[in-house]
Amino acid sequence: MAGRLPEPVRALADARIHVVLATVHPDGSPRMTVLWVDRDEDELLLSTVRGRAKERDIARDPRVGLMFLDQENPYSYVEVRGTATLTEQGGRELIDRLSLKYTGDIYRWDDPGEVRVVIRVVADRVLTVG
Repeated sequence: MAGRLPEPVRALADARIHVVLATVHPDGSPRMTVLWVDRDEDELLLSTVRGRAKERDIARDPRVGLMFLDQENPYSYVEVRGTATLTEQGGRELIDRLSLKYTGDIYRWDDPGEVRVVIRVVADRVLTVG
């Protein structure tokens, strides 16, 4: 199953649903962040800025978790455990695409000099409930 996203997960990633990204702090404790999500075939795409804590966590330990919460049914959720990679390639384009999806406009809130990074997640395990 590694890498292949079931159709319900693909549909959630294509919708305007927020996800919670879990990364691992240097001390082994979890860090969780609410983010926008998109998809490239079977890879889940998230955006961050070079130097932020989640980017540093992933650079050190690429194991991540993603939780999709269905706002229409709070007892329905999807957990994706996987491996993340980081790239600056396409970073600006991704944040603009995500912002259009979630707000209807391009992203205008980066500080000068910030470098956008794409987080690509390949699923190792997918759990659906509800």
